[in-house]
Amino acid sequence: MTNTQTIQFPADTLELVHKIIKRYPEGKQKSALLPILHLAQAEWKWCSSEVMDYVANLLKIKPVEVYEVASFYTMFHLEPVGEHVIEYCRTGPCCLMGGVEVYDHLKKKLGIETGETTADGKFTIKEVECLAACGWGPVFQIREKYYMHLTNEKVDEIIDELSK
Repeated sequence: MTNTQTIQFPADTLELVHKIIKRYPEGKQKSALLPILHLAQAEWKWCSSEVMDYVANLLKIKPVEVYEVASFYTMFHLEPVGEHVIEYCRTGPCCLMGGVEVYDHLKKKLGIETGETTADGKFTIKEVECLAACGWGPVFQIREKYYMHLTNEKVDEIIDELSK
């Protein structure tokens, strides 16, 4: 992806983008930014600067407005990621419930550190501030699914299942 001419949603997705934009009053199309960024990430797996420029063009806003939002929310990936992005909570409650040991085990099992992707492109580990599941820690999230009360054994089972 080198420029916005090579980046374009498929026709059906582009139709959905226009429907989303029409939900908002004229001049307020920036309100559609989050759902369109989600569609963009689903299409291209991450939000490169070219993808964000394309989204800005669709919404008729400045690219920096897209960059600000995409860089604020941890659910948007600003670099290429693996097939399964494991977001783990690094806050106090999860750490007090054994999170440090569990996350160290996860990193050792995958052979990567936070922010890295396995050589086979299957897994990326991403540290996040909070997953709002403090009573069920340690916790990590893969896409929309939460994995709670993690132990080293549970981590092994999850990774083995996702590796198939």
